Amino acid sequence: MKIQRKRLTASVPAFAMGDIGFLLLIFFVILARAQDDSHLQWQPAKLEEADMVAAPLASVTIDTGFKTYLDGKELSNDELAGALMTILGDAPAGQRNVFLKVHKEAKASHFEPVIAAISEAGGDLIHILEPDEQTK
Repeated sequence: MKIQRKRLTASVPAFAMGDIGFLLLIFFVILARAQDDSHLQWQPAKLEEADMVAAPLASVTIDTGFKTYLDGKELSNDELAGALMTILGDAPAGQRNVFLKVHKEAKASHFEPVIAAISEAGGDLIHILEPDEQTK
């Protein structure tokens, strides 16, 4: 006499998929960067006492080649004010932070037009410096 075997179906447990998706979402959000300026080469100036500040709406960098970048994209100094006005939009005063990162060997002729453009756009200029290790 033959006994019929009961056929089992293989299925993926759906309740675990939500957990896995949520964990992956958290993982990628933590690793995501709002601005990718890792390709820019610059060395910050040194300062004895440096204070931490709030998050910026925009970041302007003058690199080793004395080129100006807004959030990692190269711009001329003439285009900078208009692009900053677009980014800053209707943000209230005190929350219009613009980080300025200037290579330590840049001369005034390189960063003064950038400062003027940030001022023209109505941004709150925050110059990024590193504390001097010798004074610690």
